[in-house]
Amino acid sequence: MEFDVANPPKAFAHWPVFDGPLTAQMTDRQLMGLEEHFQPGLNLALPLAEWQQLTQAPASLLCHRVEDPEVALPLRLGAGRYLAETMDPRLDVLNPPMITIEGGWVESGLDEANVDGVMDTLQGLGLDRSWIEKEVPRHTLHLPRYAIGKYPVTNLEYKAFLEDSLQPRIPNNWAFGQFPVERSNHPVYGLEAEDADAYVAWLSARSGRGFRLPTEAEWEYAGAGPENFEFPWGERFLPEHANTAEMAIFNTTPVGMFPLGASPFGCLDMAGNVEEYVADNYAPYPGGKAINDDLVQVVGTHRIARGGSFTRFRDLARNCRRHGKYPRDIYVMGFRLAETL
Repeated sequence: MEFDVANPPKAFAHWPVFDGPLTAQMTDRQLMGLEEHFQPGLNLALPLAEWQQLTQAPASLLCHRVEDPEVALPLRLGAGRYLAETMDPRLDVLNPPMITIEGGWVESGLDEANVDGVMDTLQGLGLDRSWIEKEVPRHTLHLPRYAIGKYPVTNLEYKAFLEDSLQPRIPNNWAFGQFPVERSNHPVYGLEAEDADAYVAWLSARSGRGFRLPTEAEWEYAGAGPENFEFPWGERFLPEHANTAEMAIFNTTPVGMFPLGASPFGCLDMAGNVEEYVADNYAPYPGGKAINDDLVQVVGTHRIARGGSFTRFRDLARNCRRHGKYPRDIYVMGFRLAETL
């Protein structure tokens, strides 16, 4: 399904249009296009009879359902919720599902001539032009063969790291530092970049494999594929393909629950759910100029993040969008593995 992004289908619950630029003086709710009073998100509750049917299904069937695009969204979420409570078999801490990418000469970034077009397409989101100019220029580079995680790292996997390493790197969204079992198969977030670095170092040591964070270019190519798609699935934003603010879920979801959003290589959740740290600090691309945007002014040197999230809008879902952690709760930061082959 395709549509004019300025006139979305009424089925999609959250499509605010900002009258002016986003500012640091706005509250997190305002930045999300929400009123200060209570507004319910998308209701994905299942009737009791359907929930009871899910609880009687074998785990193998639930794993299929949660990633089946033919299954309705509430049923996919229900399957994922039940798997979260019963040790989701898709997750293997020391042998996580990885996707091999052959590499080669690839393109990354954005042509300067296309900045105006991107800003026009994303009008109404209150974007600062400098945020898009960070993607300039488009350039060619060579990537060796590598592997990247099919899913972002989950709460369950991160818990194994905390228990084994005894490092005090508890996600700040785990209430009172307690593991959220009901979200065990959701992406972990509430982290600093150094927490992600510590996890991949631990996993490499425990598994004997070369796990690390992906570089910016590796992440972008895994999302865009050989045809350099704008979004993991193609050239147009489609809300039902990712857990972004447009879907009005306003929470993480089980990994893999948006199968229509798979990248050309089969990576899931690259456009939504949580933002993902990569290995690189921000620096201008070769031949580009340094952008002194609000993030640089507030935090200075910062780790780049890629991908959209449940708190942010479609601009972050673009494969070449470069962003990072601003010191506010609305920035929900997780990560995805890469592996040197």
